[in-house]
Amino acid sequence: MIRFVSQAIKNYHATGAIAPSSRFLAGEMVASIQHGEQKRILEVGCGTGSFTKAILKTLQSGDEFHIVEMNETFCEDIETNMLASFSENNPEIIIKLHNELLQEAELEGEFDTIICGLPFNNFPVELVEELFQTMLALLKEGSELVYFEYLGMRTIKAVFGTPTLRKATEERTADINARMREFQGGENPVWCNLPPCRVVRLRK
Repeated sequence: MIRFVSQAIKNYHATGAIAPSSRFLAGEMVASIQHGEQKRILEVGCGTGSFTKAILKTLQSGDEFHIVEMNETFCEDIETNMLASFSENNPEIIIKLHNELLQEAELEGEFDTIICGLPFNNFPVELVEELFQTMLALLKEGSELVYFEYLGMRTIKAVFGTPTLRKATEERTADINARMREFQGGENPVWCNLPPCRVVRLRK
């Protein structure tokens, strides 16, 4: 928790959270992962590993799991505290950790599920569009891309923000709604999290 807070303060725009995600949120995020068949999973923005831990529990022999995280400290912690021992005990599962930007990561082939923990509301709309284009291009047809958003954040900015922030929030909302329509978007609220949030699923 201390490590998370220090990194969140230092890299707020890239971290975007005030506390690690709850197990309830993690459970909802990984609900799209299919069981009983070989699969390739991509996690984008693992942070301290709340979703990573839940994803590891779904993996079986022959699966492949890629993680993309730009924060070096988070990568070191994930590798030391989770991945090293898991890989040692499960040599039949391929795990690759990419300490770089999503746009620069060498990710070949398509993925059955993409789990994203990036704080999109902290990014310019143009960057958000670029990130989604990159992820959707990596997603297998008929599969789901999952991300979350804190409830009420855009509403607060739209009501109490500066004119510039309100305009940016309107553009962000329009961008989100357009993507939801194009990719059969669905959402579920998760109240047992700090703050509460909604989990969004886009189907390619």
